[in-house]
Amino acid sequence: MKVATRINSYFREGDKSLDRVFAQFEHVGLTHVDLNYPEHVAGISPEAMREMLEAHHLKLNGTALRFRSDFINGELGNADPAIANKALQLCHEACDYCRAVGGTNVTIWLGFDGFDYSFQIAYDRVFKQLVKQFQAVCDYAPDLLVSIEYKPFEERSYAFIDSMGLTGMILAAVDRKNLGVTLDYCHMLMKHENPAFAADIFGAAGKLFGIHLNDGYGAQDDGLMIGMATPVKTLEFLYYVKKHGYDHAIYFDTFPVIEGAEEECAQNIAMLKMLDGAIEHVGMDKIQSVIDSNDAVQAATLVRELFCSMGR
Repeated sequence: MKVATRINSYFREGDKSLDRVFAQFEHVGLTHVDLNYPEHVAGISPEAMREMLEAHHLKLNGTALRFRSDFINGELGNADPAIANKALQLCHEACDYCRAVGGTNVTIWLGFDGFDYSFQIAYDRVFKQLVKQFQAVCDYAPDLLVSIEYKPFEERSYAFIDSMGLTGMILAAVDRKNLGVTLDYCHMLMKHENPAFAADIFGAAGKLFGIHLNDGYGAQDDGLMIGMATPVKTLEFLYYVKKHGYDHAIYFDTFPVIEGAEEECAQNIAMLKMLDGAIEHVGMDKIQSVIDSNDAVQAATLVRELFCSMGR
């Protein structure tokens, strides 16, 4: 099982040394790393980063774009062509860095492409501009997986790429084999989506490129330890992840504040293994047969069986 976690959670405790954080990653049993670009790589060459990862028996899953400063009124969809092009160039740089360090995935979350007021943006223009921009990224790095992470709001009141539906429209319009989706569990709850629904649709289409696993109550991006708020939905989500043969890292996008970062991560690993073990114990075929029955009573029986199988 390939697992990674949020570097910034570890920056709360001690200095912002990646070497220190990677040592803790290795100690807790993580296998992969996601680097925010350019936030985490400033002043570190790809060669030095690769050596640091190898020293701690870790691999790079990929880079995740982080847009700041100039981009607060929009990134790839910005109305100012100069800023939109600057955002595109940052994506190209993230692709180059990812490739050089040995990663496979470039995740793009457009937190500022959106709006706060009516009459603020030209929706169709932004859609068409984003399509062209994603085509440009995909064509620049055809050897990498380019993945859209959607979120309904935050940083803007309304994000432009806000849902599985809009993301699906973007994927279809861009029409590139190496463009897919990163599903963030909390983001889907915020949109009042059922995470398993998106995992099945995108997984069946071969477009599930990334998973950010966490938990929450749906009102905001809580980033709680996995399985603690919505364990049944988490089980169903993991079933479809497994069904569609997802083989990239599962990234714990959780936000420990009171809890120690390493202790919290250990709980996420243990919970993920327990939930996966329950699915394995009951069996994929049996779970599918219950789904195919379209019977809520059988589904309830299945949930109890899954719960009783945990820890065996």
